[in-house]
Amino acid sequence: MAVKTITIDMEAYETLVRARRGNESFSTVIKETLGPASRTAAALLRRLDDLVVGEAALDDLERVVASREGDLIAAERPDEDRG
Repeated sequence: MAVKTITIDMEAYETLVRARRGNESFSTVIKETLGPASRTAAALLRRLDDLVVGEAALDDLERVVASREGDLIAAERPDEDRG
């Protein structure tokens, strides 16, 4: 198989490292992430299975949802300033 050397910055490299499962090669990570097979429902489910969400992130999401619910309730109230 032919190979090609590329240069990436450290942020891109760290992103690849985090996306890698086990001893996967970077080539596999790139193909699974960017290739045609990455746009399937099965690929999405695989990525969701790998997703780890911490408690702090969940707390932040709950706060955002609660604030938006408050905004919706306020928007539904009649404007008392109008005459």
